[in-house]
Amino acid sequence: MRVIAGRARSLKLKTPSGRDTRPTTDRIKETLFNMIQGDIPDSIFVDLFAGSGGIGIEALSRGAKYAYFVDNGREAAACIQENLSFTKFTEKATLLKQDVFTALPIIHEKEVDIIFMDPPYMSGLERDLLEALSRQTYVTGNTLLIMEAKIDTDFEFTEEFGFTVVREKKYKTNKHVFLERTL
Repeated sequence: MRVIAGRARSLKLKTPSGRDTRPTTDRIKETLFNMIQGDIPDSIFVDLFAGSGGIGIEALSRGAKYAYFVDNGREAAACIQENLSFTKFTEKATLLKQDVFTALPIIHEKEVDIIFMDPPYMSGLERDLLEALSRQTYVTGNTLLIMEAKIDTDFEFTEEFGFTVVREKKYKTNKHVFLERTL
């Protein structure tokens, strides 16, 4: 896995060993960032269930102002820290080594621009995540939420928590669901 574009372009990132994380492939990451490239410069970016930190680091490489990385896995957190040091982004990042639901209230920003979420597949956390995010004041009508999920995951519940699906990008086995807060 590598950084696709920007300041840290072509740098190889480490990934945690084992089956607890599934790093987003370079091809899917490139497709995702081509879709959101205009939203990245000077943004506040949050990477939930960050794994290796590859998504948030890609955002920093492409001009995000600051990024939060959240993962409670010991090996994942160590990997994120190492990747941030290697890419020289430690000054532009905060790593929260804890459960996502505990970490959300700790993020002290007036507004977050992009929140990327990649919860474990088949965990059923999508609903709980949107419910928790609906209570955060930094999630505004300008915040773009992106959820990576198995291709057959149903998102009909989003309006219940004040979010609308604005786009879906499907791949072979998974998809990215783009959501915005309903005003």
